Amino acid sequence: MAAGTMSETPAPVAPDPVPLRQRRSVARLRAVQALYQRSMAATPVEQLVAEFHAHRLEAEGEGGPDAIPAAEVPFFDDVVRGVVAREEELDRLVARFLASGWTLARLDPLLLQLLRAGAYELLARPDVPLAAVITAYVDIAHAFFPRQEVGFVNALLDRIGHAVRDGPRQGTA
Repeated sequence: MAAGTMSETPAPVAPDPVPLRQRRSVARLRAVQALYQRSMAATPVEQLVAEFHAHRLEAEGEGGPDAIPAAEVPFFDDVVRGVVAREEELDRLVARFLASGWTLARLDPLLLQLLRAGAYELLARPDVPLAAVITAYVDIAHAFFPRQEVGFVNALLDRIGHAVRDGPRQGTA
């Protein structure tokens, strides 16, 4: 280096202020909403994904206590497209763990979408720990359902998770 010159060191990149866990939580919530919309309006999946990309995955609020961070878009895409692609397989899996006399048709439509999304993650996302998947969807259930249904989500996803995995896996929630 010549005398009197300073080397150009790139400025460090600031870490994302919103943890991946929070961005994935928003992605899961939006995925359940998208899947519910698809089930109610028969919206084609690519149209649905494009609509959510354009209007529903960005951050909401001004950073206050009620602000919602932006969703992790690739995670949202994977859950929505994965559930749609594997819907029949997921339905068989969920139905297998319903109590005797219960059918998928008897479930609340939003609850069914939530269970499909959770079952998809348990099957297709071994990078996400079992407990993290269950906790995430139980948290979503708390936003929409009374305590009894929340317990149902917890128990059903726990049984599915232990059936499809060899136990908790390491990874990022």
